[in-house]
Amino acid sequence: MDKDVLKRLGNAGLLSEQVHNLGFVGTGSYALNKIISGDYTKGIPIGMITQFIGESSTAKTVFGTHILKEAQAKGYYSMMVDSENAYNPEFATHLGIDPDTLIYAAPETLEDSFQIIQETTKAIRESDKDTPIVIVYDSIAVSPSKAESEADNFEGNNMLGAIRAKTTGACLRRINPILRLRKVALVIINQIRNKVGVMYGSPDTMAAGGKSLEYYLGVNLKCISNKTTDLIKDDNKNVIGIQGKLRNTKNKCSIPFKECEFELLFDQGLNPYSGVLKQMEIDGHVARNGAWYTVVATGKKFQSKEFVEMLQPPVDEGVAPIAKFLEI
Repeated sequence: MDKDVLKRLGNAGLLSEQVHNLGFVGTGSYALNKIISGDYTKGIPIGMITQFIGESSTAKTVFGTHILKEAQAKGYYSMMVDSENAYNPEFATHLGIDPDTLIYAAPETLEDSFQIIQETTKAIRESDKDTPIVIVYDSIAVSPSKAESEADNFEGNNMLGAIRAKTTGACLRRINPILRLRKVALVIINQIRNKVGVMYGSPDTMAAGGKSLEYYLGVNLKCISNKTTDLIKDDNKNVIGIQGKLRNTKNKCSIPFKECEFELLFDQGLNPYSGVLKQMEIDGHVARNGAWYTVVATGKKFQSKEFVEMLQPPVDEGVAPIAKFLEI
């Protein structure tokens, strides 16, 4: 092939010359990293949109915060777009966020949110061409379009709802191409609400974006937690956290339709080891017999309550293969 032809085109090249993997950012959960990227230490992809969607109080914002924390640990730019005006700086700092390096914006409308993302990434790239940028948009569900914000009464107005869906699609069409060019990982937080009057099938529906949003996602993660049965309580029956599952319903990085467990303690954040043993069992690295686990490579037997302690330095030789997967 005459490569001079491609040079004259300017915006085209050979597939073999393209950079397909711009890197990943950890989620704070080894098991979640694995079901997204196929690796226990990677996580969400840079250059794509990752969505966390679920009902209220299912740890969506906490996952976003842990991703920002992981980004800061790598020296990446981090940004919170807080359309809910509810991001707690004290709680974020408690989870490990450095407030002095976190870019923060609280736009009023859907259009403003995407505009500030475009402007911020452009400004960063004018002085820094390479360092990845990680942005959490929390949440698209509560961001009104300009038409909605200017209307006297928009609740239940089907016309305004249609305008909102079109606006979301238009914003995504503009921003999606620049994510890869500017090395941006965009995390969108969304909410699930129930359709009224549904008697057959699932009553769940996306609160924002409709079908157009789904098409632009690189990874879609559904957060599932029962507010009655998935509570974590201490010995005095006080609620100290929640547990649940994350289901990967779309994935352009690895095999989709996998799920993992998560555990959130309110005073500590995500438990990074939650769900790891189950995932290791699925991958064939450990075998389970009742309450006992066996490391396939070494024959080491242990119970789940001993697992985290065995991984602490100096790592028990019997679980060294597991520690290697987790890069401990």
